[in-house]
Amino acid sequence: MLRKRGVPHNVLNAKQHEREAEIVAQAGRRGAVTIATNMAGRGTDIILGGNPDMLAEKEVLGGENAEDLLPATLEKFQQQCAAEKEQVLEAGGLYICGTERHESRRIDNQLRGRAGRQGDPGASRFFLSLDDDLLRIFGSHRVAFVMDKLKIPEGEPIEHGIISKAIENAQKKVEGHNFEIRKHLIEYDDVMNKQREVIYTQRKEVLAGEGIRDIIDGIIAEMVEDIVATFCPPKTPAPDWNWSSLSDDIFNQFYFQPALPDPESQGLTQELLEAQIKEQVTAQLAVKEEEFTTPVMEHLMKVLLLQTIDSQWKDHLLSIDHLKEGIGLRGYGQKNPKEEYKREAYGLFMEMMGRIRQEVIQKLYRIQLAREEDVDQMEAAEQRRRRIILNRAGAADQVKKPAHRDEDKVGRNDPCPCGSGKKYKKCCAQ
Repeated sequence: MLRKRGVPHNVLNAKQHEREAEIVAQAGRRGAVTIATNMAGRGTDIILGGNPDMLAEKEVLGGENAEDLLPATLEKFQQQCAAEKEQVLEAGGLYICGTERHESRRIDNQLRGRAGRQGDPGASRFFLSLDDDLLRIFGSHRVAFVMDKLKIPEGEPIEHGIISKAIENAQKKVEGHNFEIRKHLIEYDDVMNKQREVIYTQRKEVLAGEGIRDIIDGIIAEMVEDIVATFCPPKTPAPDWNWSSLSDDIFNQFYFQPALPDPESQGLTQELLEAQIKEQVTAQLAVKEEEFTTPVMEHLMKVLLLQTIDSQWKDHLLSIDHLKEGIGLRGYGQKNPKEEYKREAYGLFMEMMGRIRQEVIQKLYRIQLAREEDVDQMEAAEQRRRRIILNRAGAADQVKKPAHRDEDKVGRNDPCPCGSGKKYKKCCAQ
C-alpha cells in the first residue's frame, strides 16, 4: 500500500541483519517511515534527525583517503542532522502507530516507549480490528453491546473509553491466564528441585570422599532392618517367620548364606535377629576389605556409589517426564493433578533411592579381585575376538565383480541362439 502511494519506507523484520542497524539509526529522520515487527531493532534508541556518524561513514566508505575525508563529512552531516532534528521536533517527534494490541500490556508499552526517548516529544496510537483474537475471544460481546447501544455504523472508527477499558480487561485476563500457567510450571519444577537437591548433596558428599564408610554402613543397616521386618513381623511367633525367604533374600542381597538361629530358640526377638545378621554381614565385608586392602575398598565404594546414583537418577528423570505428560488427565477423575504429581513423584523418588541402595550393596558384595594372569587372559581373548571381526569385515569387502558379457542378453521369449528355432526359455534356458 505504501508503494502504491509512493511513500518511501524501510522494513525491519529481523531478516536484514546487515542493514538493520542503519535502518534503526536513520528511522528518526524527517519523513522517514519504518515498518517493524516486535523483535526487530530492539535495544537501540531512535535519534531524531538521524545519526550523523553512520551517514558520514556510509558516504566515505570504500573511497580514497576515507580517513582524511571523514572529519569534514561528519561535520557536514552533524549540521544537516541538527537542522533536520528541529524540523522533526516541530512536527511532534517520533510517531508510533501500532496495528494490534498484544496479549501482554508490557509489549504494548515497549512499543509506545520508542517515542519520547530522552525528553524528546513523541506520540503513539494503536489501531485494531474487532476481529482480532484478543477482542473476539475475550471482549467481543461487550464491544458489540456498546456498538449496538451507540448505533455506530459499520467501518466507523471507534474511540471511546469503554472500548479501551474492555480491551485492557481482555489483556488482564490473558495475562492472568499466562501467569497461572507459569505458576503451575514453577510448582511442578519445585518438586524436582527438592529431589535434585537431595541427590546432588549425596553426590557432593561422595565426591568429597568423606564419610564413605559411614554411608555404606548406614545402607547396610537399613537393608538388614528392612529384610528382617519384611519376613519376621514382631507380633508373629519366631517359628512362624518366613525363614526360607529370609535366607534367600539375604543371599540375593549380600551374596552369602547366613547362619540363622534355631526358630525354636527361647527369647528370640526381631532385634536380636537383626543384630546377628548385621554382625555376619559386617564380617563378610571385613573379609573382602582384607583381600582388597582398605584404600582400594574405599575407592571402590566411592566409584560404585557415584555410578549407581548417576545411572538411577537419569532413569528417574525420564520417569518424571512421562509422569508429567499425562498427569493433567487426573483432573477428569475429580483429582487435583498437582497433588497427584507430588504424591507419585515422591513415590518414584523413594523407589529410586531403594534401587540405589540395593544395587550398590549387591555389586559391593559380588565384586571379585582379578589376578594379573586373569587380566592377561581377558585381554588376549579380546584381541582374538577383534581379529576375528576384522577378518570377517575384510572378507565382506571382497565382493565378487559382476561377470562381463560381450554379447547382448538373450530374453526368455527371444529365439534361442543355438539355431533350433524355439524360444530361449523352452530350449537352452531349461
